[in-house]
Amino acid sequence: MNKPVLPLTYEQLDHWIESLQPALLAERFTMAIGILRGGAPLALMVSHAVGTPVAFLRYDRQARTVAWDSTLPMPPAGSTVLLCEDIAGRGFTLTDCIAFLQQHGLVVRTLTGAVDDLSRTQPDYAIDARGYFALFPWERQAYTERYRDDWARVESGAAPAMADDHEYATYAIDLDGILLPDVPLARYDEDLAAALAERDALLPFEVLPEIDLQRVRTIITGRPEVDRARTETWLARHGFGHLQLVMRTPDTHDESPAGSAAHKAAAALRGGVTHFIESDPVQALLIAQQAPLLRVIWWDAATQTGMLVGARAWT
Repeated sequence: MNKPVLPLTYEQLDHWIESLQPALLAERFTMAIGILRGGAPLALMVSHAVGTPVAFLRYDRQARTVAWDSTLPMPPAGSTVLLCEDIAGRGFTLTDCIAFLQQHGLVVRTLTGAVDDLSRTQPDYAIDARGYFALFPWERQAYTERYRDDWARVESGAAPAMADDHEYATYAIDLDGILLPDVPLARYDEDLAAALAERDALLPFEVLPEIDLQRVRTIITGRPEVDRARTETWLARHGFGHLQLVMRTPDTHDESPAGSAAHKAAAALRGGVTHFIESDPVQALLIAQQAPLLRVIWWDAATQTGMLVGARAWT
């Protein structure tokens, strides 16, 4: 995939559908119909925006079969419905579902979260993602190496199905403030050598974030590359030597909170993780702003609590 990623959050999708409210109300849809699973959140958002009932279709990609999957009956012939899907892709999902509904006498209009260069169908309502790879919040696990490997195996017929979404959760963590206490910045300014020696002698926290360390793939730290040898020595001494270590390159990112946050956000996306645990609240906000679909958790070691954070630029 050589296209830049266009991350679309729940909030952005909700705002987009809210902006369509006058047009959707004017169409007087009998029902919003979501194609499970990607179209379901959008159908529900439409339902809340314009008050129309919501139902679902289930599509089998291998067999190219469509089934009505709802406790509500299918609307009577002649009704106008809005069919919702996350993306109008190059496959046959949308076209087959449109044909299914039309065969039952329904007038079908379409809404998709994105349309791109490969779309087989041009929806009536869509976010223009041509030139980009649209990524939805329910697809955040697609960043992970395991997900991509499983997808390739399913596509080739070597595996029967994907694992459940939560099984692809993969973590990266900050170092200072997560595995060991932070040394106050003033001490580095007073005596750098003494501060580094003090840091090297620190013991890990007795209580670490409540996550399965087997799911931690990488440590992403704001420490500069010049500190790699002593950092790897500390990690190995305390049983963390098996974790991948990504350090900051000063020529690319400076040591300011914004520079460290940009380094961590880029490394987390590059490393294919779904969650990042950060010890500094300001950096946590900046990381969340730069990587909207990454689950960013601010961990406060003093109170042993974590907080899921999100941020968007405000003007």
